[in-house]
Amino acid sequence: MEKKKINTKNIKISTQIPAPGTKKLFEKLVKVESRSMHGQLPIAWSKAKNFNIWDIAGNKFIDFTSTIFVANTGHSNERIKKYLTRSLRSDFLHSYAYIHNVRNQYLQKLIKFCGKGFQKAFLMSSGTEATEAAFKLMRMYGQKRKKRRLGIICFEGNWHGRTMASQMMSGNIDQKKWIGYHDKDIHHISFPYPWLVKKGEEEIFLKNSINKLKKKLNLKKDICGVMIETFQGWGALFYPKKYIQLLKKICNQNNILICFDEMQAGFGRTGKNFGFQHYNIKPDLICCGKGMGGGVALSGVIGKKNIMDLPEIGNMSSTNSANPLACNAGLAVIEEITSKKLTQKAKTSGEYLHKNLLKIKDQYPNIFNVYGKGLIAAMIFDRKIRNIDKKLKKLVELCIKDGLLLVYTGRESIKIGPPLTITKNAIKEGTEIIKKNIKLIF
Repeated sequence: MEKKKINTKNIKISTQIPAPGTKKLFEKLVKVESRSMHGQLPIAWSKAKNFNIWDIAGNKFIDFTSTIFVANTGHSNERIKKYLTRSLRSDFLHSYAYIHNVRNQYLQKLIKFCGKGFQKAFLMSSGTEATEAAFKLMRMYGQKRKKRRLGIICFEGNWHGRTMASQMMSGNIDQKKWIGYHDKDIHHISFPYPWLVKKGEEEIFLKNSINKLKKKLNLKKDICGVMIETFQGWGALFYPKKYIQLLKKICNQNNILICFDEMQAGFGRTGKNFGFQHYNIKPDLICCGKGMGGGVALSGVIGKKNIMDLPEIGNMSSTNSANPLACNAGLAVIEEITSKKLTQKAKTSGEYLHKNLLKIKDQYPNIFNVYGKGLIAAMIFDRKIRNIDKKLKKLVELCIKDGLLLVYTGRESIKIGPPLTITKNAIKEGTEIIKKNIKLIF
């Protein structure tokens, strides 16, 4: 097979893709690692810097994934590396639950970064830990308020993690078959997809969903919380603003907490520090992860004092919670976002990205629409296209061979979320690659 050679400012491909040696490495790995970890195309990474990835043969790619929206501040960010080095040189890697100064520094900055109304936080290592903790806090709140039942309202199609409570709250039925039962106090309502809800009918749609619930329960007595994925991940689908504002009003009237899962949306990704800010409301709790640590395992739940202090001492803790390495990484992320104005950059760069993607959509009727805000976007294709899953997998494969990393969601969409540090030139080159390969396949 003839090798494809590409050499631009942002991309360098000099071997076949996957690169020589990748198959051998994969064969070794598959013998010792659960297959659940696999699924992406076999690109063996060797390093990552800013918005570029290099494989083991030195091929250089534009990253339109941010490793699933982790590298908001860019891969191997210099400030993060500096702060981690500082921690390593101090001979201070772990403290269990004992206090330390960097933990205090980070929490002070984190609370301030979240804005008014947020007073305390609980730090963990993974996003799923955070959604599990929020689930626990909402039910503790319901017990405190002497609710008859501890119901949680969630949304069909949403995703909150891979452990028990997080998967019960998620909308993917197949993913939670392993649990063996369904918590009868977890209730899923319809997501207001833009193709289902016409402008001006947002309130009617929500009221219809709530009225269905009211037939079998009492909101005030039987519901203690609502869990919301800030935008529905597979399609970068945001809720109508009016819908969320009415939902918040209903929650206030019935003493129900509202929690936003900000895993993908937080830390500047959408052109605001947090995605919930697009709705002009203040949630009671937010769950964070991914971009929070800039590549270091860090997550958290942030909320009001009266909620965050519900657990007794020791009732909710984590062995690696708030360790110095993670806190240093978290500090660096916030300082990098604020000093480099990355949230604003995500807004302006995002406008350019969406403009380019919408131009592609206008040329290809097989693309249903482009959704998202800031530097998160999804191209949703017509689900009626024959073999749409195979076609989109092929699209991602061809783009990778051309030097662009994309996310295939497993549904009728591809998702785009480059580091917030990406240049307009790289956005242009990446979207041209997408366009070229859509033309080949569709």
